[in-house]
Amino acid sequence: MRQVTSTFFAFALITSVATAAWAEDLVFQDPAGDDFGPGSYTYPTDAVYAKGSFDLTGVELVDRGSTVQIKITVGAKISDPWNSKSWPEPGNGFSLQMVQVYIDTTKGAGHTETLPGINARFAKADAWDKVVFISPQAAARVKREVKSKAGDLKGSVVIPRKVRVRGRTIVATVKKRALGGAPATSWGVQVIMQSNEGYPKGKDLLSRRVNEIAGAHRFGGGHDYDCDPHVLDVLVAPAQGGDAEKAAQKAALSYSCGPSGKATKTATLPMVRLKPSP
Repeated sequence: MRQVTSTFFAFALITSVATAAWAEDLVFQDPAGDDFGPGSYTYPTDAVYAKGSFDLTGVELVDRGSTVQIKITVGAKISDPWNSKSWPEPGNGFSLQMVQVYIDTTKGAGHTETLPGINARFAKADAWDKVVFISPQAAARVKREVKSKAGDLKGSVVIPRKVRVRGRTIVATVKKRALGGAPATSWGVQVIMQSNEGYPKGKDLLSRRVNEIAGAHRFGGGHDYDCDPHVLDVLVAPAQGGDAEKAAQKAALSYSCGPSGKATKTATLPMVRLKPSP
């Protein structure tokens, strides 16, 4: 009996080590001070929008067995000025940020348009398969909004089973099978830093627009026509946080508007890969 028990624990140890060896947690960094979209965006004027609140500095996708933890770190402590826990549908303990994590698991296949309200796209080679929607809003409301405004994409939108805050980091937990498997360094990842909008305009999916002039609760430096990308910060290769990445972000988010207000050049987002796919 003792020999059988010893053999069992030896097998369990070997299996655990092997699993850890195959796990591929993904870690990305982003430079501080680039929460300006294509270079011109400014924060709303109300004091609740503290400097750094939308400045993406780090992203991690961590394998937790049957789940994946997605950690989004910004340049300021995550706050909850509107007390999300007291909302009619209690929220997740923060009020300002809204994050979309786009994942490309099958290179060359998937969607090229971002979710409604972002005004950006991906190149065909960087098409996404899943997007994790991290919001302070209750999961039930997010599901309703996705169904009504992005029904054709709802099968590709992953809503976390749990979201919590740790200092400057938002931690979202999703089921691994919802992403199509465990994180892999060949995956393409892109993170859009946005702002939660409880009363979104038109078909916008809980996102806050960027206007030409900043207001108390409106970002400025964009365009009053709806042709600018409503994006404060993104990842760009090599995602190590170097200053050169600021210029790369500006280029990715560059856009132009025609006289009729339609985009003549749409912001095109890159997927970031830690290792090329085979």
